[in-house]
Amino acid sequence: MVAHHTLSPRRYMILGLVAVCAPLGDTCLSRGMTRLPPITLAHPGTLIAAVFTPWIALGIALLIGFFASYLTALSWADLTFVLPATAFGNVIVALLSRFWLQEAISMQRWAGIVLITLGVGFVAQGPSMTERPAEPATEAEPAVEVEEEQLR
Repeated sequence: MVAHHTLSPRRYMILGLVAVCAPLGDTCLSRGMTRLPPITLAHPGTLIAAVFTPWIALGIALLIGFFASYLTALSWADLTFVLPATAFGNVIVALLSRFWLQEAISMQRWAGIVLITLGVGFVAQGPSMTERPAEPATEAEPAVEVEEEQLR
């Protein structure tokens, strides 16, 4: 059986945060990292120092916000309903990358983003939560002993 839950304004807000926080966080991380020299795992101190730069710290905070809103959405909706909200982030990342980070985006990438967005539109149709059958309340069944001969 499928339950048809209506989405309240609060739930739309949570899905909006899922869709916006990850791309904003990723874009802030990118902006912060492009202003730093290359970092290698051979020098973990530089990585730790990078975490405390303003753009990277903001990116991490936004990604924490994404994770919190993602977990919240998964508490009341199926993964197949929530995950498309993250896919819409591709559009936001492309727009932020083009107009804020001044990155060149090829027509091939724009076409891919359009195809992903159309696919997400198809996937997002339908209920937010699949109703799971309730487990019948039964008394504990006695353990059945299996004779050694039956195991052979």
